[in-house]
Amino acid sequence: MNSTKIIRKLFDSRLKEIDLYATQAGEIQSRVLTRLIKEAQNTEWGKKYDYKSITSYDEFRRRLPVQTYEEVKPYVERLRAGEKNLIWPSEIRWFAKSSGTTNDKSKFLPVSKEALKDIHYKGGADAVALYLRMNPESRFFSGKGVILGGSHSPNHNSRHSLVGDLSAILIQNVSPLVNLIRVPKKEIALMSEWESKIEAIANSTIQANVTSLSGVPSWFLVLIKRILEKTGKQHLEEVWPNLEVFFHGGVSFTPYRDQYRQVIQSPNMHYVETYNASEGYFGTQNDPADPSMLLMIDYGIFYEFIPLEEVGKENPKVLCLEEVELHKNYALLITTSCGLWRYMIGDTVKFTNNKPYKFVITGRTKHFINAFGEELIIDNAEKGLAKACSVTGAQVSEYTAAPVFMDANAKCRHQWVIEFAQTPDSIEHFASVLDSTLKELNSDYEAKRWKDIALQPLEVIPARKGLFHDWLKEKGKLGGQHKVPRLSNNRQYIDEMLSLNNA
Repeated sequence: MNSTKIIRKLFDSRLKEIDLYATQAGEIQSRVLTRLIKEAQNTEWGKKYDYKSITSYDEFRRRLPVQTYEEVKPYVERLRAGEKNLIWPSEIRWFAKSSGTTNDKSKFLPVSKEALKDIHYKGGADAVALYLRMNPESRFFSGKGVILGGSHSPNHNSRHSLVGDLSAILIQNVSPLVNLIRVPKKEIALMSEWESKIEAIANSTIQANVTSLSGVPSWFLVLIKRILEKTGKQHLEEVWPNLEVFFHGGVSFTPYRDQYRQVIQSPNMHYVETYNASEGYFGTQNDPADPSMLLMIDYGIFYEFIPLEEVGKENPKVLCLEEVELHKNYALLITTSCGLWRYMIGDTVKFTNNKPYKFVITGRTKHFINAFGEELIIDNAEKGLAKACSVTGAQVSEYTAAPVFMDANAKCRHQWVIEFAQTPDSIEHFASVLDSTLKELNSDYEAKRWKDIALQPLEVIPARKGLFHDWLKEKGKLGGQHKVPRLSNNRQYIDEMLSLNNA
């Protein structure tokens, strides 16, 4: 008997609610905003902006400022010191240590009990519901799920709170029922030392009947390779024959796709992209043939969008969901049941559909190269690398890129440090294909590359094996949700990596 077929019926009513996204998006989002404003009206923040008198979205948009972490930080510090009812009415004891960048300055984002329930866990449950709809013959619940997360620790500033990776907060607070269908044990899953943790997870899960994986692709690949080393197997389905799905997020899957195809060759394997950040759970892939994700609009999140050309302006134009245009880049603003109000999280998105609203992540507002007016974004980089890999037979493990402002010959260019899982026959050919593809994708880059006048051909520097791992380790950033910065507008990160590469 397939227990999954019985359990999946429990998701039917929820799937009907999600289906309303296609026809009632505006109404759904309006209800979310009204609820959030009402719940927070007696907080310090709610009184400051007189929430009781806000009766429309236009009034909300006119009255409240757009915020970055710098504006939120004073409230966060007071919350971490034990103050209450500042930006959200319920007590906030958990703070997600944001690791979206490797910047030395960590961000501590409030996580309320309401947000755990109506954002993060709801997102996880919906991801499973949508997956089961896509795969009616699934046996998802016949085995266990491996969740690869980070760690948490007491807040050193106060006895009132705890800080950690969002993944660790979710594991710590998850329902006992979910613990019945996940591995490893909580004490292993929350270990702080990354290399010992990988070893412990491998040892404790090899004998389990694993049907699903959830985590960041780059770090999961490390675990998979260690499991294959320990078992002497070539492919993961030889260890876990019933494995069927990987829910992945945190970094783009594109650079890792070919490597996953090598270590998991089962035709029954599925991959589902999710968008679960420290700030909230925003999207889930609901069609295996479409890389776009469904925007989850009935959680404790109200969405707004800033056209990319408006980012950085003192009073940027801000749009609600119904005002966005398809195929345009927007910076994402969120208002949430964590007490984040019109908060710019730093990600950029592009909508591919509006019935229902579906989107792709295109990059970061701070992770791009625009040193010479070329406006190169991560979406360009990922597509360019995919083409170069396809043409040359290469596979990319990790990469970063930054400008060379002027070398000894007064030449400007982009410099790419790439760690290859499979090295191309010719680095020069790989670089040439990458360069020409970027020209095709980005007219600004093409203009700056015209006749090599403003910008010389890009340079690819092969990284030694383990370079990015060593750099992250040096930063104390191994594991969890930590990521390598893909594109930088300055040379801080790349110079550190080149120094390590040559050591």
